[in-house]
Amino acid sequence: MEVNKANSTPVPLVNAAVDTRPHVAPELTQAVKAVNGAKLFGQDSELSFLMDRESKRFVVRLVDKSTGKVIRQIPAATILSQAAGLQKA
Repeated sequence: MEVNKANSTPVPLVNAAVDTRPHVAPELTQAVKAVNGAKLFGQDSELSFLMDRESKRFVVRLVDKSTGKVIRQIPAATILSQAAGLQKA
């Protein structure tokens, strides 16, 4: 008796976890580490890149390492919220 090949094909699980994180080029990660290592923004500050969940845009932040407070953000939070509002309209 032959086995039907269609029935032996693995089927992906419906509940399988999908990686939704954006792909970040290794060069970008290396550049951020180099900037932070050189302490270009001071001893207590570090540069970080992230993606805003609402607008799906990349954000650059300068953060105080000791307090976690955002010193500067590009684009500004107000711009991101306006962009998210425009996408919903």
